[in-house]
Amino acid sequence: MQAISSRDIIRRIRLENPWWGGDHTIGLPARLLKPRAYFDLFFPLVKTRSVRRAVVLMGPRRVGKTVMIHHAIQALLRDGVRPKSICYFSVDHPIYNGLSIDKLLAYHAQASGVDYKSEQIYIFFDEIQYLREWEVHLKTVVDTYSHIKAVASGSAAAALRLKSDESGAGRFTDFLLPPLTFYEYLNLLDKTSLLEEPLTAREGRSRGFFLAKDIDQLNDQFLYYLNFGGYPEVIFSPTIQADPARFIKSDIIDKVLLRDLPSLYGIGDIQELNYLFTTLAFNTANEISLGELSQNSGVAKNTIKRYIEYLEAAFLIKVVHRVDRSAKRFHRANFFKVYLTNPSMRAALFSPVTADDSAIPYLAETAIFAQWFHSDTTLHYARWKDGEVDMVMLGAKQKPVWAVEVKWSDRYCDKPETLRESLVGFCQVNHLSDPLVTSKTKTVTCKVDGVAIRFLPASLYCYTVGYNIIRGRKNLTLSQQLEIAGPAE
Repeated sequence: MQAISSRDIIRRIRLENPWWGGDHTIGLPARLLKPRAYFDLFFPLVKTRSVRRAVVLMGPRRVGKTVMIHHAIQALLRDGVRPKSICYFSVDHPIYNGLSIDKLLAYHAQASGVDYKSEQIYIFFDEIQYLREWEVHLKTVVDTYSHIKAVASGSAAAALRLKSDESGAGRFTDFLLPPLTFYEYLNLLDKTSLLEEPLTAREGRSRGFFLAKDIDQLNDQFLYYLNFGGYPEVIFSPTIQADPARFIKSDIIDKVLLRDLPSLYGIGDIQELNYLFTTLAFNTANEISLGELSQNSGVAKNTIKRYIEYLEAAFLIKVVHRVDRSAKRFHRANFFKVYLTNPSMRAALFSPVTADDSAIPYLAETAIFAQWFHSDTTLHYARWKDGEVDMVMLGAKQKPVWAVEVKWSDRYCDKPETLRESLVGFCQVNHLSDPLVTSKTKTVTCKVDGVAIRFLPASLYCYTVGYNIIRGRKNLTLSQQLEIAGPAE
C-alpha cells in the first residue's frame, strides 16, 4: 500500500492557495459572493499585529466561515501582502490527517519558498479541530513567532469554546459568526430598499427604528427568513428550499448531534440527545422545566441538564432564564425558555410554516431573540402568577433597562389595555416608562395607566436590532472590539 508523500501534500497546498499563481486572486465561488456584514468586524482582527493573538473564528456549521476566511485573504492581497506569505489549509482534508501545526508550517515553507521562521506570514487553518491538541500548538506558535498571524476556524463550536477556554487564555481572540441576521439576509438579497432609515440615523445621531415602505412585502420576506434565512447557501438555492431537511437537518444538525457532540463529550445515547433536541426545537420560545422534560422522556434531570449545556455550546440552542415581577432572579432555575439560535432549523426538522401557521408567533419571537444572541447582551424573561414579559434587559444592580413583549398580531394595538396585568404592571413596578410591543403591521404609540407603549412590526424590530448590533460594533475602536472578543492576559 502506497503512503501519502510530501509531494502529494505540497501539491494539495498549492491547489488550496490559487493566489500564488499569476492572477493573485482567490478562487470561485468565494470571489463572486457578497461578504457578510460581519466581515468588516472580522478583518481588522485578522490584519492587526499590534496584539499577539491568534484569531479563532467560531460558529455553527455552514454559516459562511470558510467564505469569510477567503474574503479576508482577498482583502490582504488587495492591501499588498505578498501572495505566498498567505497560506490556507483546509485541515479536514484527509491528506493532512495526523500532521501537527509545526509540520504544516514546514510544508508551507517547502511549497512556497517562504521562511516562516523569519518572514511575516498569515496562516489560515480552516476546521482546525481536526488537528489533535490544536489549541496547545496554536498557542505555542503565537508565543514563539511574533511575525506569524494565525487565524483558525472550526464548526465543532463546542470543541473550540471548551479548548480555547482551557489553553488559549490571553492568546486567542474568539470571533463568533452566527447564522444570518434578518438585516444580513435582506442585504445579501439586495432587498434593503424595502426599508427606510429613520431620520435620526440619517442625521448620524441616535439609532432609531427603521421604517417599512411596504410592510406586507417586508413581512413576506420575514416569513421567508423564518423558514430559510439562517444560512447563506439556502437563501440563494431554490433546490435546498424545496427540501430544507436534506441540507439543514442532514448536513448541519445531524452532524452536530451524531458526530461533533458525541465525540467531544463521550455521549453514549445519541438517540436520547436527538429526541431532546427535537423536543426543544418544536417548543422553541416556550417555557419548559427539567422536571417536565425528565418525566416525558424518562431521562434523569442531571443528564438532560448536561445535554442542554452541550447543545448550547454547539450554538444550536440558547437558554434564557426567568425573573419575577420585580425582576429578581430565582434561586433555583427550575423553569426557563429555550430558543433555537436560528428559526429556520425548525422548518428543516418539521416543515416550512405558512403565513397563518400557529407556530409563527413562536418563530417570530425566536427570530427576535436570535438577533440579540449575536450581541454580548444577556436577556431574561419575566413570569409570575398573573403575567409574563417576553424580553427584559437588566442593567446595573440588576434593574430592568427596557422590556419588550413579542406579538405577531395587531389586536393589541387596538386594545392595549389587555396588557395591563402583564407588561404595564411590570413596567410600573420597575419604573419603566416606554416599553415596546411588536405587532404584525402597525406602528403606533398608546398610553395605558401612564405607561407609553410603542408598537412596532416584528419584522422592523428584527431588522433594526441586527443592523444596530453590527453597526454599533463597527463604531468601536479596534481595542474595544478586542476587549469584546476576549481580553489578553
